Amino acid sequence: MSTNTLLFGVLFLLLAICLFFLVRIELRLKKLFRGTKADNLETLIASIVEHVQALSSESEGHTKDLKQLEERLRRHGRGLKLVRFNPFTDVGGTQSFAVAIMNEEGDGVVFSSLYSRERMSVFAKPVKAGKSDIELTPEEQSVVADAQKEAAR
Repeated sequence: MSTNTLLFGVLFLLLAICLFFLVRIELRLKKLFRGTKADNLETLIASIVEHVQALSSESEGHTKDLKQLEERLRRHGRGLKLVRFNPFTDVGGTQSFAVAIMNEEGDGVVFSSLYSRERMSVFAKPVKAGKSDIELTPEEQSVVADAQKEAAR
């Protein structure tokens, strides 16, 4: 074999290897640019940066909305407790009850019902910061404390 033939074979082999890598890079670039209208890598990167910035500002908006929702939830009744009791020894059963609906700040309302043979009375008492201007019965105090604990969770 002559040196020219050997040299031609080596050059042909190198050319084939270069062509293989060129085709491989071309396929990877087509895969990278697939679904985009970008003409080059710089345009694609700029497009990605724009999308990331839009997502970042949108995320900040969502964070602000979540904080507002959390604040609103703190002010609304989240703790709800009920206790049934028997205030009179001559009436059987636990027909009377007290219900407290409280928020995280200890504000809310207590509904209570006293049942006797002759009548049934229903009361509603406002609660501010865990206290009421109207005297609370021991059952009402207990249900307010339990509802506050429930709301704080």
